[in-house]
Amino acid sequence: MPKTAGLSFRASLEEYFGDRFRHDYQDYPLASSPEDRREQASLWGQGVQAEEFNGVDCVHGHFLPLKYLRLADSLPCCFVTWLREPVARLVSHYHYWRQAYDPASGSTSALHRRVIEERWTLEQFCLAPELRNVYSEFLWGMPFERLNFIGITEFYAEDLRYFSQEILGNKLQPHTLNQRREAQAGGIDRALSDTARARIEHYHQADLALYRRALALREQRVSGGQAPPSQCL
Repeated sequence: MPKTAGLSFRASLEEYFGDRFRHDYQDYPLASSPEDRREQASLWGQGVQAEEFNGVDCVHGHFLPLKYLRLADSLPCCFVTWLREPVARLVSHYHYWRQAYDPASGSTSALHRRVIEERWTLEQFCLAPELRNVYSEFLWGMPFERLNFIGITEFYAEDLRYFSQEILGNKLQPHTLNQRREAQAGGIDRALSDTARARIEHYHQADLALYRRALALREQRVSGGQAPPSQCL
């Protein structure tokens, strides 16, 4: 998921897996329409072969996990993602796109260009149809129960430690990359009024429901009521 501490997590995974790590960022899901990205993930998943992953133990990036779901029929697969409070994620995404915009880059998506060149406000960005319920869109076709581990970005250090111990059976080196000052302070972006925030929460209610469900699962895990995902080992 975009802007959920993915670069920090990637750095730890790359260090742990070494040359057995593979990145997958070529899809750019948010640059495509829902229909196109779903079709792309489905078609890719139908043609994937286990032999393509000889020597690969970890795949990380931005993609619909559906594309790897069928791979689990022939290889032991552990599906992992991180979620962040949806409004905070949107705010972080908006500021990141403003800071990272490069008009000369050929990889900049049309949506990114529109956001910057049309000078979208934060509220306009948060209420854009193209960015509605990002979590739900990325998880299209992927049963929520099939995710072996869901980390919560607000508890990143604790959840990374759990992931390391229970899933990898080892210790990952934690990293903190590309973190905004507002995120470090844990504050709510002051550019959003209470009214705007309420409107945004309603607009992304499907993602809020997923996030709250993940929080409940985490609480169960932390309290000892959920067994460690040993099937990933």
